[in-house]
Amino acid sequence: QVQLVESGGGLVQPGGSLRLSCAVSGRFFSIDGVGWYRQAPGKERESVAAIDTGAITTKYADSVKGRFTISRDNVKNVVYLQMNSLKPEDTAVYYCWVVVDVKKVYWGQGTQVTVSS
Repeated sequence: QVQLVESGGGLVQPGGSLRLSCAVSGRFFSIDGVGWYRQAPGKERESVAAIDTGAITTKYADSVKGRFTISRDNVKNVVYLQMNSLKPEDTAVYYCWVVVDVKKVYWGQGTQVTVSS
């Protein structure tokens, strides 16, 4: 079994920053691609960012490019999402996902991010 525990969400003013973390634990041989999705009320789920195994290739939604940075610590098995210059439209529940052992996908429970003055 694999567990993902997210943290770092909260309330922040527009222009502020937050760093989300997703700690992965359990029984697996390898963690492959990892990333973050978000879902705002009344909107479809949106892929925010992803990073490959070697942390070489990253992908971002156009709406967050230049403001968000995804990274990973392959020793601690933690995925991060640094979010800067936050906007009210970034308000959503953020979910991390990981692919382990090549083909098994697991999701976190979600963490709320609210950007408001």
